Amino acid sequence: MSDLDRIASLEAELAALRAEMQAFTHTVSHDLRAPLRHIVSYAQLVQEDAGPQLSAEVQGFLATMTDSARHMGQQLDGLSALAQLGVATVRLAPVGLSELLEELVAKLNQQHPTRKLDWRIAPHLPTVHADARLLRQALLQVLANAVKFSAARETAVIEISAERLDEQGVAVLQVRDNGVGYNPAQQGALFKVFGRLHSGKQFDGLGMGLVLTAKALQRMGGSVAAQGALDGGCCVTLRLPCV
Repeated sequence: MSDLDRIASLEAELAALRAEMQAFTHTVSHDLRAPLRHIVSYAQLVQEDAGPQLSAEVQGFLATMTDSARHMGQQLDGLSALAQLGVATVRLAPVGLSELLEELVAKLNQQHPTRKLDWRIAPHLPTVHADARLLRQALLQVLANAVKFSAARETAVIEISAERLDEQGVAVLQVRDNGVGYNPAQQGALFKVFGRLHSGKQFDGLGMGLVLTAKALQRMGGSVAAQGALDGGCCVTLRLPCV
């Protein structure tokens, strides 16, 4: 088989994989939602029609059923987003980290007007070779986590720094927060789908943020890692090709 034939074969395999993932995403996004909508709708009908006749315990059962169905819908959203990341077209170009972070910080400040957020961003951050859309999604996940998990602090201190490793051709970006951190013994769950390290009562979310970040970085030829300590904050490290 010639080199051209091998390339054509690989392109055909890639096209088949994309089609398969798109079919899966459609199933997750549409077909599986109909049963969930029915569960929620009929549980609400029972509550409206028979609510006064039901005991507090039975009403609690209905509420749990409805909440669980809605939670599953959110999980389907997460799986759909992960599947779409896997087949999204990647367009690599120079992206300035300083400009992108300024945009994302402004967005998070607007979303949390009552929070005291102390952003400590190093000057003159490098330019990386990345897909601007994917990198924006990945950084927003990381920064939003830093804001969320530092909610118990009077002031959330979020430090952002970066350095160029020219001999390796990469830029290393670090995001540190003074939040609750996590038990290092649970490190293995960080990058697993729905791998939550805190209960839903403590913090909302699905446990998909770092999974989506890792997939986005992988598609751009980069990587992500995290280190944390219980009640000692967290540091997320992103590595990307630099310009």
